[in-house]
Amino acid sequence: QVQLVESGGGLVQPGGSLRLSCAASGSIFSFATMGWYRQAPGKQRELVARIGNGGRTYYVDSVKGRFTISRDNAKEMVYLQMNSLKPEDTAVYSCNQILGSKDYWGQGTQVTVSS
Repeated sequence: QVQLVESGGGLVQPGGSLRLSCAASGSIFSFATMGWYRQAPGKQRELVARIGNGGRTYYVDSVKGRFTISRDNAKEMVYLQMNSLKPEDTAVYSCNQILGSKDYWGQGTQVTVSS
């Protein structure tokens, strides 16, 4: 059974940084594509960043140059380093795993950017 557990969210001032972590278990992690999504109140969920099993990355335009996704296959972890945070980055951030035809979700972690 695949489990994804996020951590690292919280309250941060504009311009600050946070690092989100997602611990995965129950799958062949190194074969999976891992992603971070976010959903702000009243808005649709959007893909923030994705990293393939070969390490290729994708970022939504609004976070390019500020966020970095990385993975540690040995630890079965995926990270999202978020720098220069803006109030519009406030959302619930969720970890996603795609393996074959199936995808899995974590429970989400709240990120609030406010002074």
